[in-house]
Amino acid sequence: MPGIAGNVVLVAPCDNTTYYVFGTTPWGRIVFCGSPRRYEPRYFRAPPMAGVKDLNSACTGYENDVAQAPDGLFLTCLSANGAARWVRGDT
Repeated sequence: MPGIAGNVVLVAPCDNTTYYVFGTTPWGRIVFCGSPRRYEPRYFRAPPMAGVKDLNSACTGYENDVAQAPDGLFLTCLSANGAARWVRGDT
């Protein structure tokens, strides 16, 4: 995965919740930089990772998984109006 950070500490502060948000812990767990409401961004356990995908492309079968767009944008697969699509994961 391009731009993935190594040796990330779970719940450690992070600074970018939009691009290249993924990291791995020393024991190999995938994490992502997220910002819960009213809190500073930090690393959380990531849902299943689907690799590199395109924004707004179909993602049936990957619902609630995460991915990274070719430009590093954080994506999540969500269903709406009967279709599953890769959407921005930072919103």
